[in-house]
Amino acid sequence: MTDTPPIDTSAAHSARVWNYWLGGKDNYPVDRELGAQIEQAFPEIVEIARAEREFLIRVVTHLARDHGVRQFLDIGTGLPTVNNTHEVAQSVAPDARVVYVDNDPMVLAHARALLTGVAPGSTHYIDADLGEPEPLLAQVRERLDFGQPIALTILGTLGHQPIGERTYEIVRVYQDALPSGSFFAMCDSTNTGQAIIEASEAWNEGAAVPYHLRSVREIEAFFDGLELLEPGVCSIPFWRPDPAEVGVRREIAQYGGVGRKP
Repeated sequence: MTDTPPIDTSAAHSARVWNYWLGGKDNYPVDRELGAQIEQAFPEIVEIARAEREFLIRVVTHLARDHGVRQFLDIGTGLPTVNNTHEVAQSVAPDARVVYVDNDPMVLAHARALLTGVAPGSTHYIDADLGEPEPLLAQVRERLDFGQPIALTILGTLGHQPIGERTYEIVRVYQDALPSGSFFAMCDSTNTGQAIIEASEAWNEGAAVPYHLRSVREIEAFFDGLELLEPGVCSIPFWRPDPAEVGVRREIAQYGGVGRKP
């Protein structure tokens, strides 16, 4: 790996603000200021952050345990917290291989620390841009076997890509590269309430990279051509909740799902 580029602390960054909402310490005053501003206007944002982590845990556990997936590609991983993808997957299947992808220098620095002491060949980090799929996939092919199913997760990340056909084209490049029997999981915030729309506007005024809310139908379109696992695209607290959680969950403006490639 090359030396870590300098970290820009002059503007809020999504990975660090998300870390703040999750109760982490890997953030700067500019991140906390924007995070607190949005949280005051839209308290549900903290619930969304935690629900997304819980969604990841349920998705990875389900795919590793019930579908036998042993390879995971996590694009837009963000800062390490608890129950990261490799921890969840390898708790079910110790032989699972996980590749993380991000292009933020602070995430890169933490990834290096995260990978210290991990068994060789089980967990890797790639510094690459989601918006440039071909060079990214070329690096992933050095780590994962594209002759066997792969679970691709892109959680809370596609909102940073512009609304329009180009973003769907980028995602289709990844999906087309996956072998038959692979899975694609994604979730993002939706324009299903005035409060989150206003929170998104506040974010875009203070953050380095804007966030674009999509409709539920626009989220569903990312799964075109895939076989959606039950219950389909839904508010993520309702995607296969643990039995003890049924009936106590409430809908939030974060929708997602999991699709299988035929």
